[in-house]
Amino acid sequence: MEDKEIVLLIDSWESQEALNIHHSSDMMKKNIELREKYDLHMKVERFVLEKDSLSKDREFIRE
Repeated sequence: MEDKEIVLLIDSWESQEALNIHHSSDMMKKNIELREKYDLHMKVERFVLEKDSLSKDREFIRE
């Protein structure tokens, strides 16, 4: 949070197909151009919900 040079983006996708469509969008092509132009670097982490994980965790979630 203290580093003013870091941007945190959190995306959520319904499926791998939806993510693939997003990656092929004009917006992502522009994003790639800007990363190359300004020598920006990324760290990507992928989190996948386990089947039935929400039903197991419901007692701990306050909505």
